[in-house]
Amino acid sequence: MFPEAILNRLADCKVVAGFSVDHIDDAVPLANALLAGGIDVIELTLRTEAGIDATRAISTEVPEILVGVGTILAPEQAVQVKEAGAHFGVSPGLNPRVIKAAEAVELPFAPGIATPSDIEAAIELDCRFVKYFPAAALGGVAYLRSMSAPYAHLGIQYFPLGGLNAANMNEYLAEPNVPAIGGSWIVQKDLVKNKDWAAITTRAQEVVLHANGS
Repeated sequence: MFPEAILNRLADCKVVAGFSVDHIDDAVPLANALLAGGIDVIELTLRTEAGIDATRAISTEVPEILVGVGTILAPEQAVQVKEAGAHFGVSPGLNPRVIKAAEAVELPFAPGIATPSDIEAAIELDCRFVKYFPAAALGGVAYLRSMSAPYAHLGIQYFPLGGLNAANMNEYLAEPNVPAIGGSWIVQKDLVKNKDWAAITTRAQEVVLHANGS
């Protein structure tokens, strides 16, 4: 369900900025701040009422950004984010109805997995790119290696989120089946509240440098 072009963009970016938007007016400046810092892939969550409108605003006004939308929990949300211009979708868990709805509207989709049974359910639904969540709480890289080993020959790729930070992100990125990770620590709420876009750009630059071994 994930086109190679999108997977390549994820792999090139390495760290996807994950965040929610409380006020629609912050969406575009925030996206531009991340882009200026070298992060051109985001996961905008639907945890606030502004989520759909923020998706539409960023996809329209900041076309350089690859817009992923997270916390898609219902089939109709998959349709809504596709119509709003999202390039891909993500969920914390694996809901077959959501996956099928995303497939129907041609929205590349990564369901959340936490167990081997989840992986097998994802495989059954033709998903080969999945969200490993909550990564740190489940056991981090060690657990991912053990859990994914029986499925390595199938080419499953993982997108870890949850508990990642600048100190441990490269441990995940070193795994051959991890093209990118999610970074929810990059966009701090107080910086957004104060509209300190320059500080967010600086944080993004630091993450990009660290991800590239600088």
